Amino acid sequence: MQLGAVLIIIIITVAVSLTAFKDKALNEKLMFSPYKVQHDKEYVRLISHMFIHGDVFHLLFNMFSLYFLGTFLENELTNSIQFDPNQGLVHFLIIYFFGGLFSTLIPFVRNKNNPSYRSLGASGGVSAVIFAAIIWAPTLPLSIMFFPFPIPAYIFGPIYLAFEFWADRKGNTGIAHDAHIGGAIFGILYILIINIDKGKQFVDLIF
Repeated sequence: MQLGAVLIIIIITVAVSLTAFKDKALNEKLMFSPYKVQHDKEYVRLISHMFIHGDVFHLLFNMFSLYFLGTFLENELTNSIQFDPNQGLVHFLIIYFFGGLFSTLIPFVRNKNNPSYRSLGASGGVSAVIFAAIIWAPTLPLSIMFFPFPIPAYIFGPIYLAFEFWADRKGNTGIAHDAHIGGAIFGILYILIINIDKGKQFVDLIF
């Protein structure tokens, strides 16, 4: 049995996160710190934060989201008539890892001179995958905790993104909503770059 990219990412992330729960020094070393990136040139933190989480719930929420929508998107890209399987896999990995990297942009600009700011988790990369899947398959039924029933992705996406903007403006939630927004923007733009027709289909559904 050959493991897909999503399952490999999940296995590695769970292993590193569980280790970091017990090893505070490792957790601190991998955590995203804009201040340390800016002043100490610790660039690995731009990606390493994706492999650690604040608690078990944080880890499970991200990994379940990645499993369901990530597996869907990986299969769609690797089996697409537009790409061969290797190209599709590369596109998926770019969406996840570069989405996670892009998600650090807003927090970095806001906090590069703030030594007390810390963040962690795969949420930025997961957000990129979620919104890439939404643009790729806008009629896909989606649901999440506060939605008791599935709704089409093209409706779910704008509602979820509006909530993230509202929560970011509200502040003091303890959640990096700006990272979620950054990841979502990357996922949307990347799908538009590799297949603009998907964007046209999304717009047609809304209007």
